[in-house]
Amino acid sequence: MKHIIIGTAGHIDHGKTTLIKALTGRNTDRWEEEQRRGITIDLGFTYFDLKNGNRAGIIDVPGHEKFINNMVAGVVGMDLVLLVVAADEGIMPQTREHMDILEMLGVQKSILVLNKCDLVDEEWLELVEEEIKEELEGTFLEHAPVAKVSAATGQGIPELIDLIERLTEEEVEEKDTHTIPRLPVDRVFSLSGFGTIVTGTLVSGTISKEDTLEMFPNGQECKIRNIQVHGQDVERCYAGQRVAINISNMKKRELKRGCVLAPPGSMTDSRLMDVKLDMLDSTMRFLTNNARLHFFSGTSEVLCRAVLLGDEELGPGDSGYVQLRMEEDVAFRRGDRFVVRFYSPMETIGGGVILEPNAVKKKRFSKEVLESLKQKESGTAEDVIELHAKDYAETMAAVSELAKLTALTKEEIEEAVGNLASQGIVCVFPLKKDTYIWHTADERVYREKITAALSQYVKKYPYRYGMPKAEVHSTFMKRVKPNVFDQYIEFLEREGIISRHEEFLAPQGYEIVKDEVYEKVRRKLLSAIKPAKFDFVRLAEISFVDAPAQSVEDIILLLADSGEIVKVTDGMYTLGAYMEEAKEKIIEKLKADGKITIAEIRDMFKTSRKSAKPILEYMDSIKITRKTGGESERVSNL
Repeated sequence: MKHIIIGTAGHIDHGKTTLIKALTGRNTDRWEEEQRRGITIDLGFTYFDLKNGNRAGIIDVPGHEKFINNMVAGVVGMDLVLLVVAADEGIMPQTREHMDILEMLGVQKSILVLNKCDLVDEEWLELVEEEIKEELEGTFLEHAPVAKVSAATGQGIPELIDLIERLTEEEVEEKDTHTIPRLPVDRVFSLSGFGTIVTGTLVSGTISKEDTLEMFPNGQECKIRNIQVHGQDVERCYAGQRVAINISNMKKRELKRGCVLAPPGSMTDSRLMDVKLDMLDSTMRFLTNNARLHFFSGTSEVLCRAVLLGDEELGPGDSGYVQLRMEEDVAFRRGDRFVVRFYSPMETIGGGVILEPNAVKKKRFSKEVLESLKQKESGTAEDVIELHAKDYAETMAAVSELAKLTALTKEEIEEAVGNLASQGIVCVFPLKKDTYIWHTADERVYREKITAALSQYVKKYPYRYGMPKAEVHSTFMKRVKPNVFDQYIEFLEREGIISRHEEFLAPQGYEIVKDEVYEKVRRKLLSAIKPAKFDFVRLAEISFVDAPAQSVEDIILLLADSGEIVKVTDGMYTLGAYMEEAKEKIIEKLKADGKITIAEIRDMFKTSRKSAKPILEYMDSIKITRKTGGESERVSNL
């Protein structure tokens, strides 16, 4: 099931909110002021289900120029945008700014929705559509499919839904749920009896109840108390879903839009970021060194100064390397996209991509600085190695093999692997002859498979120590070398993910429950073998009534492992204390006479020859006796 986020964009009064109501049956204007004034001020959220089973969350973003910061926040995590244009007006200035913002923030899939078609005749509609297509040439919307609707009357809405379903099925890629989770916060509020709630679009990974995450740039850890997706309580939420999360340890006043919820230590607070900035072709502004700007990325809006590292100024259509010096702490990751707006008057002038989210101050016009940023833009050694690591999901990547593939020196690879490991992007498993790395996203997939299998195994076999390690290897990681697999199992133990008893693996904290079935089988077995003493009773002769055969077998193995009983021979057990007594007497006899026979064992323990032979064979197995030639005679092996 895909989790899709659809957004709207377009000029004020072109019918975005009415369109969403036609699609979902819900009004996304939350505030009284919005409903009174008839405009969307803040973000509105709702959802609808597609016929193919996918659920589409939908974000209504403001169209008014004064609320463009809320519009940028709404773009986070969008898979598909509906650019809404009123057929009776065509593209307006605010529509163009929305288009620029969407393109700079990396939105690629779109539908052009011509709304209010009921207000114009066919000839006018054709003319407007032709003009709009001319306006869209050269933009990411150039080849966008067109839907002609009237949100007010319902005309064309079924066809639009079919188009949305086709595009989300065929062209929208599912978000990565196996990487580090990241939730940019767009709303914070508190509820009596629950505490602090944050909402946002989960852009990557998964979050589960009881997870401990960190709030950036606040730096405080918090526990996930509850999760809701579209008003329903869930145990886990996935990338691509609109979520509301109840967190502990933090007050509403400590948080704001722009905070990011992510695993502890996965990001670093910063006030310096190196970026590649592209100026809009359509802007009339020139960006000069140290100019003050409004910076927008994710759900953050922060004032900053732009230090031009390689240019005196940047004009319309120019690109350059820039260091943004923020006026408050932020937390981003390399590759995040952003938009900048002129300080005053407020208008969008450009955007780009973050190359280094935790930068140090740099000199302008430094050849080394510009060369380093160029390399970061085109792809560093870390980027190359990370890409290759993803190709070794089933086997892990050997550093020696990466050296061949990348033509990098051993020192360069070791430095890059160290950097990737410190960022939590790869796991490292050093061996004597080589080092293996595994992409964290792939490791998480296998970890979930293995832990799920272990949980199922101990549920099915409650009287076993766990799943045999060799079975885990052959079932899930057969292409990983045994010594590397052993390193991974030790890693899971250190991380507290699994527990281990010799060569058996189980979920962390698992203990065999010695319940009523266990005690019944134990009592029945001991009541049969204890009085028999050295006249051994075969298991086949003991009735365990209604206990399952598999459970009986497993419980007997547990009792044997603890030493309470001993397997004398196939299908024949006795008390461990009895065989310890037999061992001591046989050792004394061997010391005195140098040998012992089956007949002597029979007489010594007042049993039959049928039981004496297994005793002698058992002593052979524990290296007390050994054969000298005669079948019925043994000498000391001590």
